Amino acid sequence: MSHEQTSRTAFPPAAGSVGQSARDRLTGVLLGAAALAMGLMAGLFFAFDVSVMPGLAKADDRTYATAMQNINSVIDGSGPFVLVFVGALAVTAWAAFRAFRKGQRAMGQWLLAAALCYTAVLALTMGINIPLNNKLADLGHPGPATDYSVIEDFKGTWETANIFRTLLCLTALGGIARALLLHGRATPTGATS
Repeated sequence: MSHEQTSRTAFPPAAGSVGQSARDRLTGVLLGAAALAMGLMAGLFFAFDVSVMPGLAKADDRTYATAMQNINSVIDGSGPFVLVFVGALAVTAWAAFRAFRKGQRAMGQWLLAAALCYTAVLALTMGINIPLNNKLADLGHPGPATDYSVIEDFKGTWETANIFRTLLCLTALGGIARALLLHGRATPTGATS
């Protein structure tokens, strides 16, 4: 009996280990992509909370309006931003679906909670932040504008909504991190994810 035959006899492959390994790899990729996208969104919102908005608050209303119009214009036209903004929910939901389908209920619940948190982020964005961005855009060029009352909405409502977006993204990221830990524990020895 050759060494290879002895090795196969002593350590037979686990049933379904090759297929299981490939499925776990896809789940691992989805979880990694979800964590990356959610982390990027949390970081973007956090940067606004701790630097952009406090910095703009020190400027006059005309400068504030001009800066926010420019920021909104750049973000609205950014393909990478849109990809991450939408992708954070898509990959988290896909990973949750796969977890439930594979019978990994605990992992699926964490991912579902993360997806729901991010859905709340989207609701805040669509219901509060974007309408205020649109009001600011309606000012047109801030130079000749005389009514800057929308700036007070930014300093109050927009900033508060953004803080909640940050907290929700961080909560979602925590759920994804927990799912990653559960995935690591569930991955068969020798399978890479």
